Amino acid sequence: MRIDQRMKLAPRMIQSMEILQLPMQALEARIEQELTSNPTLELREPGTDPDAEVESGEGSEPGAADNGREKTEGEKELVVKDETVDKSQSDDFERLSNMAEEYGESWSNNYEGESYRKPAPSLDRDPKMEAMANTAARPPSEGEQLLDQWHLTETTPEIRAAGEYLIGFIDEDGYLRTDEQSLLSQAPPGMTAEQLRTALSLIQTTIEPVGIGARDLRECLLLQIDARNGQPGAHDLSVERLLVSDYLKDIEVNRLPRIAEKTGLPIDRIKQAITNLRQFHPHPGRLLEQENPRTISPDAVIEYDEVEDRYTATLTHERLPSVHINHRYLRMARDPSIDRKTREFVGNNLRSARWLIDAIQQRHSTLLRVINVVIEAQRDFFDLGPQHLKPLPMTLVADQLGIHVATVSRAVSEKYVMTPRGVLPLRMFFSGGTETQGGDAMSWAAVQAKLEEIIGAEDKGNPLSDDHLVEELKKHGIDIARRTVAKYRKQLSIAPARQRKQF
Repeated sequence: MRIDQRMKLAPRMIQSMEILQLPMQALEARIEQELTSNPTLELREPGTDPDAEVESGEGSEPGAADNGREKTEGEKELVVKDETVDKSQSDDFERLSNMAEEYGESWSNNYEGESYRKPAPSLDRDPKMEAMANTAARPPSEGEQLLDQWHLTETTPEIRAAGEYLIGFIDEDGYLRTDEQSLLSQAPPGMTAEQLRTALSLIQTTIEPVGIGARDLRECLLLQIDARNGQPGAHDLSVERLLVSDYLKDIEVNRLPRIAEKTGLPIDRIKQAITNLRQFHPHPGRLLEQENPRTISPDAVIEYDEVEDRYTATLTHERLPSVHINHRYLRMARDPSIDRKTREFVGNNLRSARWLIDAIQQRHSTLLRVINVVIEAQRDFFDLGPQHLKPLPMTLVADQLGIHVATVSRAVSEKYVMTPRGVLPLRMFFSGGTETQGGDAMSWAAVQAKLEEIIGAEDKGNPLSDDHLVEELKKHGIDIARRTVAKYRKQLSIAPARQRKQF
């Protein structure tokens, strides 16, 4: 036996943190899931006041029902007697008249006339079945597309089996990177190296896009050049083929003078050939991918108020399904005439529903508070641009709001805001930084923006090395190490000076 102290997260707290961390689209899906699984939740119709319904439901007498059906607020029992209609019964006939006006022809056609026919059953489809029917089918994978093409190739059964075996080793880029020895060691019994070579040759010459089955970049480009040369009216690509075949490494490191010296070709012709090579795809397998562009739904909109000269944030939670608790289940949970298991089931679902609603409201409140702090701290960014982004540690925001730094991290995770400078990730505004020689704070993102600006304005015939970039940054009051410049240059996908040089 021992005595110790432990901290445990209650289910309500765990759910609140999960809801806070969810991006907009994931939160929509979560709410839809809860609506499906929790019967006590229902959508809030526009213009209704769910609080009034809940209050009226709480005050109702439990067990009140008419023929097994609960009567809702304002519902009255319809009684029509054979005697002369008096004032007390005139309201009943008036409601009948209103029904006829409300339902129009469907009411009169079904209940008036010489004969009465039972209304036809509703042909409306189940919304869930409708959604399933309208869901797009899973697109075929790269391997399935290659196999479909390969099965149309006329060849022997042995070569066909060898081709199917090889297609299983083609990666997402379209390359066959496994060496022949490894392929043979894993091949089915009776499959020979000659059969694999023949099948690979057929794959490379018959399957689209051209270049599938290549073993490296050089072979991939040569396959595409040879296929283009075989087309009628194609331009002469002999220089392009020579460069790919013998000087591909020199092209990668931009050693054009060396290529010109060895081939005797002018620099302009080599540059034109390299430009022509850009029309060929280095990863043909990716052309078979069914790209699903990512949809970004901003969680908030930041706008500039010219009258008050300030930026304001507005959450975009209006698109979320608006849910509230069905008041009938509140009565059921307190109705002693209902069996205990049913009341326990309803009670558990009611607690889950309350937790979800509270967690969503807490998410909106926390997110808006964090964004308001960002607006106040990054006013220069919104006014002047990325180079004026200031360091903003999450700990500083947490201390200012009186919450834990983990809460801030979850609040900004995968969240986007629409600003006058575009749709930006909220996390972008939180970063460390450095201090300029003038004493101003500058975020690392702002340093990267300044570095990109300097490289964009350099002389392309004599680009700046990393050492020279360090000196240029010092002129702007930014003192960072050479290795930091190299790291930021790689993060910005900027090549080194030797490869940036233009001849």
